[in-house]
Amino acid sequence: MKFDIPTSYRKNRLIHEHVHDPYKTNSKPPEPTVCPICYAVFKEGRWQWADSWPIDAHRQTCQACHRARDGYPAGIVTIKGKFALNHVSELLNLVRHREREENREHPEHRIMRIEEKPDAIVIETTDVHLPHAIGEALHDAFKGSLKFRYPEESYFVEVKEFKIGNSSRLASPDLSHNRRIL
Repeated sequence: MKFDIPTSYRKNRLIHEHVHDPYKTNSKPPEPTVCPICYAVFKEGRWQWADSWPIDAHRQTCQACHRARDGYPAGIVTIKGKFALNHVSELLNLVRHREREENREHPEHRIMRIEEKPDAIVIETTDVHLPHAIGEALHDAFKGSLKFRYPEESYFVEVKEFKIGNSSRLASPDLSHNRRIL
């Protein structure tokens, strides 16, 4: 005996996996809402920087401050290689510059911590977009190898390894893409 099951019925029964972010709230905060830690303001449907807000604005800790307080990063960038370890200040200047650019428009994009280990530099961030932007900026400037890892079902990204070789052509980064033409 053959059973014909309509495909629409089967599609409705499929289990849909979702990305789990323990810091994402089920609903948007009321507008305006001010983070009492960083003073970012939730208005027009997103967190943003504002010069002022009503005195009676709702107060709620933003996701970035909550993650930073808990020490629970959404992204990690690991930088390895002899060149990288010998040029830490240059690399970190580029990383901080990229963070400032991202953070102007997106208050949730922040570096939580930078740890210098004997064999690597590890950067933890509050969101998944900043590690990607940092990895791309490092790759554009220093031409190293870049590997991303996006674990399934979690709100997390890792620039697993950005490795810069020992080549002399890498001695000075190409920062021309950061210059503005007037």
